[in-house]
Amino acid sequence: MPAPVTLCNAGGGSPVLLLCEHASNHIPPEYRDLGLPAAELQRHIAYDIGAAELARRLSARLDAPLLLAGYSRLLIDLNRPLAAPSSIPEISEATVIPGNRGIDAAERARRQAAWFVPFHDCVAALLDARIAAGQRTVVIGVHSFTPVYLGQRRPWHAGILYGEARGFGTALVRALAAEPGLVIGDNEPYRIEAAMDYTVPVHGDARGLDAVLLEVRQDLLGDAAGWDAWADRLARALRQAIPR
Repeated sequence: MPAPVTLCNAGGGSPVLLLCEHASNHIPPEYRDLGLPAAELQRHIAYDIGAAELARRLSARLDAPLLLAGYSRLLIDLNRPLAAPSSIPEISEATVIPGNRGIDAAERARRQAAWFVPFHDCVAALLDARIAAGQRTVVIGVHSFTPVYLGQRRPWHAGILYGEARGFGTALVRALAAEPGLVIGDNEPYRIEAAMDYTVPVHGDARGLDAVLLEVRQDLLGDAAGWDAWADRLARALRQAIPR
């Protein structure tokens, strides 16, 4: 069974701390795929396709520590507050998740203890250690998004989502948008909301750290060439945008 969180490149010297909250589509056998056909677990509803591969490459290029989640977002979403309806979704996009319907408080608590708490305790411990050591830190979540959502085509190649870190977020948007042919979303295709997001509000904004989510369109992350190209592109942009 995979660990709830895997730390890669723990000693990386970059100011960047990378998180990949939706890295895996793994569901333990006892959950019987939450009642879903196997094909559904290959979709975005189960994990962010290509995000883990992109995050590993970005970690290597930046010499940045990286935390990878080990289990599917359908069990419990690591980038949602525990009180949010989408924390353990009964419907994801337009798909009913049978194994999440009508679960009791004990099962919710079990999932929180098994997967949510270990991941975020690890993030908090790393941040505490870096801050105590006086090490500059920016928090970067690595995600991917679908080209089409509920019938609506999305024009962006990538997006930068930010809350309080407006200066850093907009600098990163500008750096990426300067690359030829790219359409970059500024708080698109999503927006950071404290009631619906966890990583940026809690690990970034609440600590006074610059924090953003990187979102890359999944059809651009379908193979190693795409992972490498976007890792190179994002590494260049982050080096430009991070204040010196």
